[in-house]
Amino acid sequence: MSVLIIKFGTASITSADGSLNEAAIATIAGQVAQLHKRYRIVLVSSGAVGAGRGLIHGYRGEIAQRKAAAAVGNLLLLNTYNRYFSEYNIPIAQTLCERHHFANREQFLQLKETVQELWKNGIIPIANENDVVSDRELKFSDNDELATLIAVGFGASDLMLCTSVGGLLDADGKIIPTIEQVDESIFSLVRNEKSALGLGGMASKLTFAKLATRMGIRTTIFGLNQPDGILRALAGETGTHFLRQEGTQPAKRRWLGSGSLTAGRIRIDAGAVSALQRRNSLLAVGVQAVEGDFTRGEVVEVCDEKGNAVAVARARLSSEIIEKERGMPNIEVANANDIVIL
Repeated sequence: MSVLIIKFGTASITSADGSLNEAAIATIAGQVAQLHKRYRIVLVSSGAVGAGRGLIHGYRGEIAQRKAAAAVGNLLLLNTYNRYFSEYNIPIAQTLCERHHFANREQFLQLKETVQELWKNGIIPIANENDVVSDRELKFSDNDELATLIAVGFGASDLMLCTSVGGLLDADGKIIPTIEQVDESIFSLVRNEKSALGLGGMASKLTFAKLATRMGIRTTIFGLNQPDGILRALAGETGTHFLRQEGTQPAKRRWLGSGSLTAGRIRIDAGAVSALQRRNSLLAVGVQAVEGDFTRGEVVEVCDEKGNAVAVARARLSSEIIEKERGMPNIEVANANDIVIL
């Protein structure tokens, strides 16, 4: 069965005051129930902080208050989902994620095994960031990123990102049905439509649509504000569809390239960039600078001379040793099998 990841932002499932929009959640449950027999599904749902903030007196959005609101709101959110999915005899489970679950391969594999066990038992996981304990520095940028990490790591065929505007709008305010490649001309269409309750926006969705399609995942930005919004978007009838790029990558490379938490950065010269694009290993002779303090085995970002990210890689040497050896020939910094071109 194919894997389908569907992400719902705060604005999609809450009212203006942050309270849960039960009609929206009922709609989600009804449509997802129809897909349940054909797909292995993970729902990524925001809304916990919004749902719980009304119970936090004098709420001002401070970090401790957000964590407290999430602690209360997670229960409210999952109870609401459970109530509507139970009408279709579909059990749900809560999956609270943190970035280190994706940065550490062993922890990621444990997460994957758990989710696969849920699927085997006909249970739909509902994932969200673990806001109660996540550190500021280790937070996902938003749940668009979390959904993309899950989609890439689990080898999803489709990633769906729900938005209040129903898709990417062109200059005339009409939804663009298909996008072959996300480039500067596409980003120039972004409008400042981020909601007051949510963290993400269209720019975030485009950023992660670009990553997902490069990893071979068809991505759709869609809306709930029409009959059968999920079903019709998945069928290609509504929303904006980002075509998957040609070529697939092994699971380990997909995980490396999914944007997992990087421990540092390596800047390389043009010759080294060309070597990577030819699927060669990264050698110290092409390294110009090393940023961050990382050990052997950690994931690092590889950038060109202008600072543009060109790859992610698992370092074979620590930052200290690379700094000492940079410029030297025949010293392997990262093996080709542990490098993913972005």
